[in-house]
Formats: sequence, structure tokens, C-alpha cells
Amino acid sequence: MEYSTFGRHVAVDTWGIDFDTLNDAELLQSHMIEAAEACGATVLSVQAKQFEPQGATVLVMLSESHISIHTYPEKGFAAIDCYTCGETVDPQAAIDYLVSVLKPERTYAKKLIRGVGELQVEEPVLKQHELV
Repeated sequence: MEYSTFGRHVAVDTWGIDFDTLNDAELLQSHMIEAAEACGATVLSVQAKQFEPQGATVLVMLSESHISIHTYPEKGFAAIDCYTCGETVDPQAAIDYLVSVLKPERTYAKKLIRGVGELQVEEPVLKQHELV
């Protein structure tokens, strides 16, 4: 069987998110699993780390690749990305879900098309928030 190398990688910087939301690794983990389900991905494992005095990192390993978030609650900032291989799982759906629950004031995003030769960069359209 031959597999496609095609994949999509959406990276988003979000600003203006509530401190307590960004400082709760358990809550973020729950949202990340829901995001994986929203895009139709298969969750293989989850790792979450709550940092002191604040901040969290959550990594959801997918059969199709990964979703991750790194937070800086003191700045209201979260770096989120989702990469999926193949054409059946859309990483944009996972990102849209996370933006809808985290409710950032500002969002900056890029989408990379990978595995087809030279990287292609696109401007994704986020459904819940306008790009600033």
C-alpha cells in the first residue's frame, strides 16, 4: 500500500485569553481532546504539564500527527498548532474549535501545505474570530 505524504499544518498565535483558562492544564487537555474529536482525528496519547508559577503545555498525539498548545497566562498568550497527514482529517476544524472555546481577543494564523514539494503557505480563515 502506498501512503500520501500530503499534510496540513495550521499554526496560530492567540492573544487576550483569560489567565485562569491558560493556567489550567487539565482544562486545556479536555479542550484539546475535544478539538481532536471535532476534526475527526484519532487520539493515541496525551501529555500535559502544568508549570510553576504559571503556564501549561499540552500535546495530543494523533494517529494523523499532533495538536499542541503552549501557554503564557501572564501575557494572555497561547501558541497552538495542529498538523495532520492525509486528506481525511482537517486541522482547521481543530483550530476553529479551540479558538471558539478559548475566545482570544486577537488571532494570527498560517497554514502550511506539506509533503507536496516546496512548503506552501496559506492564510486560513478562522470561523470564530477575525484575523487581525
